[in-house]
Amino acid sequence: MQSNQQKFQDYLLKEKNYSILTALAYGKDLQFFQKFLEKDFDSTPLEEVSYTLIRSWVVSMVDAEMSNTSVNRKIASLKAFYKFLLKTKQIEINPLSKHKALKTAKKIQIPFSEEELDKVLTQIEYKEGFEGVRDKLIIDLFYTTGIRRSELISLQISNTDLVAGTIKVIGKRNKERMIPLLPVIIQGVKMYLTERKQLPLIIDSDNLILLSNGNKGNETFVYRLINDYFSNVSEKVKKSPHMLRHTFATHMLNHGADLNSIKELLGHSSLASTQVYTNSSLAELKNVYQNAHPRNQK
Repeated sequence: MQSNQQKFQDYLLKEKNYSILTALAYGKDLQFFQKFLEKDFDSTPLEEVSYTLIRSWVVSMVDAEMSNTSVNRKIASLKAFYKFLLKTKQIEINPLSKHKALKTAKKIQIPFSEEELDKVLTQIEYKEGFEGVRDKLIIDLFYTTGIRRSELISLQISNTDLVAGTIKVIGKRNKERMIPLLPVIIQGVKMYLTERKQLPLIIDSDNLILLSNGNKGNETFVYRLINDYFSNVSEKVKKSPHMLRHTFATHMLNHGADLNSIKELLGHSSLASTQVYTNSSLAELKNVYQNAHPRNQK
């Protein structure tokens, strides 16, 4: 007979369409809490936990100098578990129903500048042949579509319509969205597909982005590619695919795009997720304002 934790994992995978890695992360957080119960509360069953006990766990994590962000993530996993128990009538009251997340400092991520993007896309010398064309296309796809790393890796050739100038992206929880392609990207895809045909072996033929050995690209490869290329033009500490997604949204905002349009392009479920990018826009505006206003020149 399955335990409630196992049923919860199945629920995340099959009904919520979470990835295996996300479901495993939730499971690890539950196990972490369970170890706390075993150590300090005589192995109280998860189904019988009170908020007072959970509060003790929060205090113990804070005392252990765990960041508020990490604490909030673990509590979020626990909250989702109790929502599941409530839904399946395993409990009558969610002990976390009135819990308020710990305050966290809002970090403004400074995106790549337009100058840095121009340098990477027009001034760096790429390798000849397949690898060079592929690398440039990956960077350009991130910057012009705002897709996630996992979405780029799973792009299918069949979902790339170069006549209509669109790609179909499978996002979080298997949600699909259509993203328009700029003419420069359509041309880049055509060049890439021509080079791709020259590979001696193609294993994952359905996937758009391949490694030189014919296998589909993976997360480590894509992360290293972005980090390596942008290390040539940027002093920023964080040089990642997500930073390019962040840059896409910020540059769109700076050039007059409205939040709702950016929300749809990014595949966000709520506008609140998109509004975080306004912080970078504001930071740039503040910088321009302070440097340009006459009252700040004296």
